[in-house]
Order: sequence, then C-alpha cells, then structure tokens
Amino acid sequence: MEQTQEKVRKSEKWFNKNYKILMLLPIILTVLSLIYLFNFYSANNDLILKDTSLSGGTILTLYGNLDFSNLESALKQEYTDISFRRLTNSQTGDITAFIIESSSQPEEIKASVEKILGAELKSEDYSLEFTGSNLSNSFYNQLIKAFLIAFILMSVVVFILFRSFIPSIAVIFAAFSDIVMAIAAVDLLGIKMSAAGIAAFLMLVGYSVDTDILLTTRALKKKEGALNQRIFGAFKVGIFMTLTALIAIIPAFILIKDLPDSFRQIFLVLGIGLVADIFNTWLTNVGIIKWYCERKGRK
Repeated sequence: MEQTQEKVRKSEKWFNKNYKILMLLPIILTVLSLIYLFNFYSANNDLILKDTSLSGGTILTLYGNLDFSNLESALKQEYTDISFRRLTNSQTGDITAFIIESSSQPEEIKASVEKILGAELKSEDYSLEFTGSNLSNSFYNQLIKAFLIAFILMSVVVFILFRSFIPSIAVIFAAFSDIVMAIAAVDLLGIKMSAAGIAAFLMLVGYSVDTDILLTTRALKKKEGALNQRIFGAFKVGIFMTLTALIAIIPAFILIKDLPDSFRQIFLVLGIGLVADIFNTWLTNVGIIKWYCERKGRK
C-alpha cells in the first residue's frame, strides 16, 4: 500500500513538473499539420482529394471473372486521372466487382474498356454512373457549409457552458486539432474523400468535444478532491470512452474485407481523429486546464 502511494506521489510530482512541456507536443504537431495542409492546398487548390461523388465524373462498375490486372494497367496508360477499387467476397477473397472512376465521359470510359477486353459489355456485365461537375461541386460546398456551421454552433455551446475564455478555447482548440490532424493524415495517405468521408469529420467534432467537456467540467466545477485527482478521474473515464470507440472501429476496418468504401472512410477518419484526440485532450487540454486552475487558485 505504501509503495503504491509512493508511486502515485512520484507520478504526480513528475506530472506537475512536466505538464507544460507535454502540452506543447500536440501543438507543434498541429502547426506542422497546418503547414502541410497549406502546401497541399497550394498544389491542389483544395484541402482534400475528392472522388467522383464530390468532383464529378464517371463510375463504371464491372462484374464477372475478368483479367482486371491487365485492364487496370492498360487504362492507366490511357488516362491520367483514373482510379480503381476492388470489392471482394469476405469468405472466398474473390473479386466480386471492379470499380473504375474517372472525370472522363461515361461513353469514353466504356468504349476504352470494351476495346481493351476485346468484347462488348452486356447490360448484366456492368453498371454506369455519371455525376456532373456542377452538381458535385454544389453538393460538396453544402457539406462544407454544414461542417462549418456545426463547428461554430459547437463553439457557441462551449462558451455558454463554461462562460470563461481560456477553458472554452482549450476545448475548441482540441477539436480543431483533431480535425486538422485527421485531414493531414488522409491527404498524406492519398485517399480520395467521398461524401461519407466529409460526414465522418462532422461526427469527429462530437467525438472530440465530449472528452474535453468531461475534463473541463470535472476540473472546474467539481469540488471534491485535489485538482490532479479530478483530472485523473476524468482521464480514466475519457480514455475508456475513446478506447472503446477505437476497439469498435479498428477491427472492423482491418478485418472486414468487403466493407463498403463509405464505411471504410468513416472508420478511417474517426480512427485517426480519435487517436489524435488522446494527445490533444490528455496532453494539451489537460495542460491548459491545469495551468488555468492553478492560476485561479482552484487546486
């Protein structure tokens, strides 16, 4: 028992000495992510890579037992803006569908595929979708507006809840950093985002804020125990919440091979964002809240 208490005292002493240094690490990572996103925007005129559902273009889905590897290599030589996805059977691993996406016209893509295959595609062999660029851009802009409105409303609620500038800014900054790091990671991986991916960032706002509100509420409004005890109590609950969500997301993303791309993007964005939230909440936000409480004499 005495050894346990001694370890707790040493850990608390170490935390009191180093929390200001620790809180800088996610801030530095956020700054680096912003620099990367600035360079990415300069090169691509957007913060993300968009698939055809957001940029407009053709989606040709092929079914049946075809030589997809030769088809893919041949189309890459003919088109520069083309991408491919495979849908597989989770039990056998066989390819059930081969999806081709391009900004080119549907008749052009279909003719190229038929030429490479040396046969005319029958109605049961494929499905064809085309989305105009104006419609896609309008849809994308509406999604971005919805995301910005959600973030602004979240910020207003946080300010109303705590009615104090520094704690409110700490919560908002943690959520902002989660989103910035997730976008930067998605861009680094070269993933083309769909509408589902944008929706995942909306979900991430909620996932990010709940642990920060939990921490801030316990540190500022709870009276029982010392400040470090209140912080540690919030940490135990918050990290359990985050790890529970990650345990649900990561196995599904890795193990389910025929998971629809929309779900895969949602799980990926949430997974990256939740990992970032662990650092932004329990290093940066904790440091800001502890400094604020000590300054206000709430020990």
